[in-house]
Amino acid sequence: MIISGDIGGTKCNLAAYVDHSGTLKHVFKQRYATRDFSSFEQLIETFAQHALPSVPNRTVVAAGFGVPGTVVDGVLHAAHIPWILDTASLAARLKLPRERVVLMNDLVATARGLQHLAPKDILYLNRGVDHPEDNIAVIAAGTGLGEAVLYWDGHGHRAAPSEGGSADFAPRSDREIAFLTYLKKRLPRVSCEELFSGRGFRPIHEFLAPDIRHTSFSAAASESAQEIAQNALAATCTTCVETLDFWTDAFGAESGNLALRVLAYGGVYLAGGISVKILPLLQKSSFCAAFADKGPLVGPILKNIPIAVVLNEDAPILGAAYAALHAAR
Repeated sequence: MIISGDIGGTKCNLAAYVDHSGTLKHVFKQRYATRDFSSFEQLIETFAQHALPSVPNRTVVAAGFGVPGTVVDGVLHAAHIPWILDTASLAARLKLPRERVVLMNDLVATARGLQHLAPKDILYLNRGVDHPEDNIAVIAAGTGLGEAVLYWDGHGHRAAPSEGGSADFAPRSDREIAFLTYLKKRLPRVSCEELFSGRGFRPIHEFLAPDIRHTSFSAAASESAQEIAQNALAATCTTCVETLDFWTDAFGAESGNLALRVLAYGGVYLAGGISVKILPLLQKSSFCAAFADKGPLVGPILKNIPIAVVLNEDAPILGAAYAALHAAR
């Protein structure tokens, strides 16, 4: 059995797979609230106990996890996870050699997982022109913002992480400049992640309409994302609709920036929970126009880049599982 997971600040999606001649077959999956566990090891041991009855061969042979942050020497460095994640510690608890426990950046896991998705798991916002032997970019807005690249090495795609979510937010219009000025009065530094994550919706809403308050506004900013998105999707709040219009336009621009940085002629994939949850709004938004709005020199190039939403939330789990399978061989 191979255990894999997508470890997040809010929730952890875990799955068990069995190997059939190099192809992994899913046998069990469970979602857990991150806050319900005091340690990563406790979470994995709980999952293993839940999964064992569903698995013919109950021996864990490897484990792989996508995690939101930078992994250095097998240890995760992240702000959104309340535990220390250490491959040596987890390997000892699972009675595995350390090299059979893989921690990787969650966007690297997602990028690797793209190679194992079915056509139904992808929805195109812009079909563009296919360039299968070129770089691919992945950007994921959820609890935080992640960015990664699948670079073409001449023989295949290799995944590389980044900390692009920590880069500075770059406003383009007078309104975005005013919004940045507004945020700088509240935050010591405004990164892309402050805007392009669940906690970004409410500051936009408060900037656009300071006097309009919703029920969730008494809680943390990240808790307001669902209410604002639901109101926008149902068109029951004009300011919520305007908030999502502002957000999707700016997110399109940042996605276009990423495409330029890595020359993602092979496509840009939108992963993470937000893009799927607001998909009807995203499809009719100015996202693609903002993506390509980079001037006459590169704008036409960006218009030809495929842009797709990853519908299957298991992409990072699949990527981590295949990394674990590789480690077990």
